[in-house]
Amino acid sequence: MTMLDDRTTAETTWPTAYPEGYAVVDVETTGLAREDRIVSAAVYRLDAQGNVEDHWYTLVNPQRDPGPVWIHGLTSDMLQDAPLFKDIAGEFAGRLADRVLVAHNAIFDWQMIAREYARAEETAPVRQRLCTIALSKELNLPLPNHKLESLAAHFGVVQQRAHHALDDARVLAEAFRPSLHAAARDGVRLPLLECRPLTEWSDSAVTPRIGYQSSYRGGGWRPSRKRPACPHPNPGRFEDGKPLKQGMRIAFSGDTSVERELLEDRAVEAGLHIATSVSRLTSLLVTNDPDSATSKTVKAKSFGTPVVDEAAFTQLLRDVAAADG
Repeated sequence: MTMLDDRTTAETTWPTAYPEGYAVVDVETTGLAREDRIVSAAVYRLDAQGNVEDHWYTLVNPQRDPGPVWIHGLTSDMLQDAPLFKDIAGEFAGRLADRVLVAHNAIFDWQMIAREYARAEETAPVRQRLCTIALSKELNLPLPNHKLESLAAHFGVVQQRAHHALDDARVLAEAFRPSLHAAARDGVRLPLLECRPLTEWSDSAVTPRIGYQSSYRGGGWRPSRKRPACPHPNPGRFEDGKPLKQGMRIAFSGDTSVERELLEDRAVEAGLHIATSVSRLTSLLVTNDPDSATSKTVKAKSFGTPVVDEAAFTQLLRDVAAADG
């Protein structure tokens, strides 16, 4: 067990680049797919040193089957009189504004929040996020796995109600504070990533079946989506100043303003191949944060894979050259 005593706070020199405040967030959802909804949300607001300022919790009526009740414990009866997301969007936004969103596996929480705001035709006031899994890796914490319970146990934080948004947020806030102090003390950079709110969104046409949660069957955060095989051979890498060519292998990394699956659909319609990872055969990596240390950006740099941002890719999609004869 590792605990930081009061001397750590006194001796720590806080880097000027560290954010002024954090919003530790947890959301429980009807599932893990893009059409799933938030059923509860909690926020612990912390100051620059990780001290708790206040906390907030709400149920949310997802307007559909609540999904894995055996996980989050929230039934349809419990949620039927809860506010809709659009009704709590303003208060939620007020607690996120001007703060770094902190979450365990933050990409999931952020994507669910961004989609809910897009549905409500509003914008989440989040510009940066910090994943505590990534931070624990930066700190080289001796954890057996990347579960929240393992992070909590390492710092001696007692979890009372796992998968209850308020308690999960509390546990994470208590574990984040010593992590933040350790990072500041040792000069470890915070793994901050940019958050891009969705400016274009399309609800899935799939109607979730009551009592059936396909998004939990695969065990991954983002269920695989089967697409028809690209009919064109890979013509090689993209070259700056030349158009994309049908058959090129395109990979995406990080947040995009247009919902990722819409971008992928447009690429497929143009005759491009969607690559789920980066290899020596990848023609192009599309990312708005090329300096991030994601596995795809790291591999792209090592392979010399060309990189463009979302805006440039959108322009290139307008004129994709036909595959060679």
